[in-house]
Amino acid sequence: MKNLKKSPERMCIGCRTTHPKKDMIRVVRSPDQAYFVDLTGKSPGRGAYICRNEECFRRAAKEHGFERAFKSNVEAAVYESLRKEIFPNEAAREES
Repeated sequence: MKNLKKSPERMCIGCRTTHPKKDMIRVVRSPDQAYFVDLTGKSPGRGAYICRNEECFRRAAKEHGFERAFKSNVEAAVYESLRKEIFPNEAAREES
């Protein structure tokens, strides 16, 4: 029988379901305590994965999913900047 390579899976911190890693967005807290979206998936720091769904992001923010994943408090301004970075079309729609 042929060995089939499994694709890595990660759990979404919003909906708590597993998805293939390539379908998820990685958010990182760097060693200097900066939060950003990691497009390469290889940036140093503690990472958390979230679906490409704004409802999952809202749920993660409401239920403190980012705080649990990063093991630290996350300020409201950080949530807002991450939301704008992940969902730029939604942010532009709300501003108009």
